[in-house]
Amino acid sequence: MVKAMKRDSKLLLSLHKLNHVFVKFAVSFLLLGLAFRLFSSDSIRISSQLETPPVSERKTESPMVSVSTQAPVSAVSPVNENHTSDNVAEKCDIFTGDWIADKSGPAYTDESCHVVESHQNCMRNGRPDSGYLFWRWRPLDCELPRFNSQRFLDLMRNKSWAFVGDSISRNHVQSLLCILSQVEQAVEVYHDEEYRSKRWHFPTHNFTLSVIWTPFLTKAAIFEDKNGVSSSEIQLYLDKLDETWTNQYKNFDYMVIAGGKWFLKTAIYHENNTIAGCHYCPGKNLTELGFDYAYRKALQLVLNFLTRHGQKAFVFFRTTTPDHFENGEWFSGGYCNRTMPFKDGEVDMRDVDRIMRDIELEEFDKGAAVGSENGVILKLLDTTRLSILRPDGHPGPYRQFQPFANDKNAKVQNDCLHWCLPGPIDSWNDLVMELLVNSEKYR
Repeated sequence: MVKAMKRDSKLLLSLHKLNHVFVKFAVSFLLLGLAFRLFSSDSIRISSQLETPPVSERKTESPMVSVSTQAPVSAVSPVNENHTSDNVAEKCDIFTGDWIADKSGPAYTDESCHVVESHQNCMRNGRPDSGYLFWRWRPLDCELPRFNSQRFLDLMRNKSWAFVGDSISRNHVQSLLCILSQVEQAVEVYHDEEYRSKRWHFPTHNFTLSVIWTPFLTKAAIFEDKNGVSSSEIQLYLDKLDETWTNQYKNFDYMVIAGGKWFLKTAIYHENNTIAGCHYCPGKNLTELGFDYAYRKALQLVLNFLTRHGQKAFVFFRTTTPDHFENGEWFSGGYCNRTMPFKDGEVDMRDVDRIMRDIELEEFDKGAAVGSENGVILKLLDTTRLSILRPDGHPGPYRQFQPFANDKNAKVQNDCLHWCLPGPIDSWNDLVMELLVNSEKYR
């Protein structure tokens, strides 16, 4: 400050033509300006610190899960059901975030919804903890509104929707049916012989919802029983789509389509009416092409069909679903007994899931570019990263009814791939709703 005044004094002396009164006025004005600058700078800095708490204070603590039907204690307020997505930032990545405690719990229960398959009805089957029910997905940079059942059904009036894929797609559609049942109960109007593919109708809104079981999306001969025990290698045709879904595609206004874990199974690959190779087929004297080869080929065929077929559908492409088997696989004693979500950074994506998701993102980008030219809306439903954080959301041993009723140490097969209903998969529908009503904001 002293140096500044000396400089100012020299300046004032050089301006000898100015009168004495004006000199005093200039000095006073200069000093007042400097004082105001220092004061306002400090005020802004202090104000900023008061308005933005440190990260450690903003972060929601994970609640301790107990064997109880009560929600974990949390300072997080339930998201307002009437909240609209107009405030969602256009640059927000809704697939990157954290699971936060939510005392409001799920939109339905296993008692209020009657379409939950027994394998996913964890509470009825005797799962002792319920903390996994009280979490919600929150993107890092924006709020994700709750699924609005009434608005969804109004938007779907006189429309048709299909979920196309494996049993995870069936798991997903059951979640959607349960949420919608709070407004209108669906009537089942069709099922195939094995009850894998089904169709429901919402009469009040004339809305049709289907699930089509086609685990490879391409033509395949599968020799497995309902427990996944195989009597022969899968014969997979990588240049022919499964007509089970392609013959119905023209009937759908909306679709969620996905592939995934079935490509990890032993399979013989066919192309151009000949055997091209295989995946994991020792002793067959065939070229090992790998599951990644088959998965890329299948997705290229699928996306080419969707974007060039001529049907102007709204298509969601869902990415692969990670499992959470620990100390083994589903067939070798693997289990999933965690009761809390992971936080971001606490778990890495397995190599298999990373490979599959990389293929999905690469092929999706190509397909989306073609689709935009042909009037097909293709949206990415990237559920992989948010799902990997939920090891607590699987049925585990409670895929069976009361598995430890007779022997608390009984050895049972665990399900660490599918999701309890209600459970984490319900948040997938929040994402679907946001992409549906604000599709222009997301690629």
